[in-house]
Amino acid sequence: MKRYPTLAVCAALLTLTAGAPGSAEAAQALPTPEVVDLTVRRAMQATEARGLAVAIIEDGKVVQVASYGDRNAAGDPLRTDTIMYGASLTKVVFAYMVMQMVDEGLVDLDRPVADVLARPLPDYTAPEVEDRYARWSDLAGDARWRTLTPRMLLTHSSGFANFGFLEPDGKLRFHFDPGSRYGYSGDGIILLQFMLEEGLGLDIGHEMQRRVFDPLGMTRTSMMWREDFTGNLADGWDVEGRPEPHDERSMPRAAGSMDTTIEDFARFAAAFVAGQGLSLESRRAMAQPHLAITTASQFPTLQPELPLSQRRSDFAAGLGLLVFQGPQGPAFMRGGHNDVTGNAWLCVEARQRCVVLLSNDVRAEAAFPGLAARILGETGAPWAWGLGEMVFWRPDDE
Repeated sequence: MKRYPTLAVCAALLTLTAGAPGSAEAAQALPTPEVVDLTVRRAMQATEARGLAVAIIEDGKVVQVASYGDRNAAGDPLRTDTIMYGASLTKVVFAYMVMQMVDEGLVDLDRPVADVLARPLPDYTAPEVEDRYARWSDLAGDARWRTLTPRMLLTHSSGFANFGFLEPDGKLRFHFDPGSRYGYSGDGIILLQFMLEEGLGLDIGHEMQRRVFDPLGMTRTSMMWREDFTGNLADGWDVEGRPEPHDERSMPRAAGSMDTTIEDFARFAAAFVAGQGLSLESRRAMAQPHLAITTASQFPTLQPELPLSQRRSDFAAGLGLLVFQGPQGPAFMRGGHNDVTGNAWLCVEARQRCVVLLSNDVRAEAAFPGLAARILGETGAPWAWGLGEMVFWRPDDE
């Protein structure tokens, strides 16, 4: 993999508001491991979450990794090398790989996907295509598919619902003109995967392995199920506290098939915030605003846009990330969620600080804002927008 200078070499080029008044001063000292342990245990007790793993990064280096609670209903301990479901954290790792391809000239963010494919997108009707990706034939008769670009897909402005199969009639369609607004879409990410695999002849499982997982030492991370995961993997718990077995994903899906560990994802988070593996331009592009966020929350994905006066002006979609300005300066985040999984990755560009929270119990999400604030200080992260209406636990509540 091509090597580039780290952010420490050219930090001023990467920070959107380098030298912004108050950003460095607003950063607090990181808590000790003992304080983190105590805070996490209190949060788990308050939310009844059964398992939670935490990693902390400072100056682009992993400084703490810990796991708490259980990995399954039998009470086996959750360990820092336990396989956990990455959910939509997959999307940002995929975006990172795509930006490597941009650096190499293999991908142009603004070249329409249609120009890369050998045939019109709706003409891909083979069962193996529709089973693996989406039913692109549903788009026949709507020429807007010709305007879709990788930048639109990475900023969730494709115009699709999250997934076509979730539509009332199960059909993929456009709900707004591509590129005109934000609307979270897994199918948009899957279309970018399709472009790479069908248009460029790549295998994203192989590409993620050789470009990201292997170089960063992520030895227990994969885009599909591996048999060696069996002895140490995390099952999950839903909002009612019911256990559910770990899903063994049989094919790479850029929208969310990645299995990982807290140790491995911490390696990725540290490498990313330090600027490893990407050109300075591509690293900066991922965490800079490309498209305003205009809705009250992320889900439902196709809700009406807010009036201008009610929008948060500093909050936008990056490339695979959500970016915003807070009291410590520029920051970004990415979440991952399903019925039994809650994940979050939050970074502040100043001092290259991050916290990673992976939980195999979705109830832990209620504690994420409080845990992140205790570890990083106040960041201004838009937790309510991402997590929706829930009662958030804060350390000072007790």
